[in-house]
Amino acid sequence: MSDDNAPSDQLWLLLIHQLPTKPAYFRVKIWRRLQGIGAVAVKSSVYALPASAETHEDFQWLVKEIVAGGGEAMVCEARLVDGLTDAQVRALFDAARDTDYEAIADEARAIAAALDGDGSTEKQTEARTQTSRLRRKLTDIVALDFFGATGRVIAEGLICALETRTAEDKLMASPSAQSPAEMDALAVLRGRVWVTRRDVHVDRIACGWLIRRFIDPDAEIRFVPGKGYEPKAGELRFDMFEGEITHEGDRCSFEVLLGRSGIADPALQAVGEIVHDIDLKDGKFGREETGGIASLIAGITLSEADDAQRLAKGAGVFDTLHQYFRARRP
Repeated sequence: MSDDNAPSDQLWLLLIHQLPTKPAYFRVKIWRRLQGIGAVAVKSSVYALPASAETHEDFQWLVKEIVAGGGEAMVCEARLVDGLTDAQVRALFDAARDTDYEAIADEARAIAAALDGDGSTEKQTEARTQTSRLRRKLTDIVALDFFGATGRVIAEGLICALETRTAEDKLMASPSAQSPAEMDALAVLRGRVWVTRRDVHVDRIACGWLIRRFIDPDAEIRFVPGKGYEPKAGELRFDMFEGEITHEGDRCSFEVLLGRSGIADPALQAVGEIVHDIDLKDGKFGREETGGIASLIAGITLSEADDAQRLAKGAGVFDTLHQYFRARRP
């Protein structure tokens, strides 16, 4: 057997799906979701991601969304044996990301050219806003750059050059006090045993922090296998497929839990927007802090196998993030 046909150590996740012909917007929605998680097409209706706990979770949520919309979907883990090689599939990912990076580089060059032609305060303010938007876009693309596409270097350099020419002051509204209605909503959630899937990532880590920091400091959180778990009396499942508190529409579990708790805190809302963009990868809110928080949470999940330790370390990240938003003046 030749080297080209030798078994590969690279594992891939393949999403095989079939969508209903109508409504048309649903097909567009799923296509955008696939783009948002960085999947590439390897065959008609077959999309690939490099296998990891996070990409598996991305495909799991997408399967649920496809089935809920009347389609069919399954995910399998595979090694490439014949036909496409690992190198060819990696090249598909690199090509997709390089296209994204080139689009950002073009925008950055246009902003720089506009500044060269007009250095007025008004143009500086406009360039500042555009550069901040480009930085957020770049952060989102880097999160999907699984194999290190070469185009990142140019895009990063152009944005850094723009950032050295601009500066920005950032403001944030302060939180409001709890109302009686909020206290009633919290009472319903207290004294429960909280259950979630093992191998926690950003959404479940954030939910665990919200539960123990704002809902019930003495809450017990258990980690169980995913599908098929039968809840016991007094348990609440979160971020699980059949859970009482889980994804609803385009909202992540943290957003749903925050809404159920009734807590009206703009700082928590800002945290929720960051968790949403990291978890769903749809760039809905585009906060500039998202990339840094994503890196911190990724570091925790890579260095800690124990779920309880992930929650404990993640709590420090979200405590600091919450205080950061609270400290910003309206």
